[in-house]
Amino acid sequence: MEKEMREILNELRTINVNIEFIKEHMIDADTILMPEEEEKLNKSVEEFRNGKTTPLIMFKRED
Repeated sequence: MEKEMREILNELRTINVNIEFIKEHMIDADTILMPEEEEKLNKSVEEFRNGKTTPLIMFKRED
């Protein structure tokens, strides 16, 4: 029984190490852009740099 408990404990430690590795190397899906999204983002940034955007404060609030 004690041997089985030690084996289980060792296995849990191994699993924990693996989970920590995965967490450190996992890519956040929200940071990946599709090609179309990346193109739209680049266009928006360029428009912003060129002063072709409207500040949010200029929009009228509708209640």
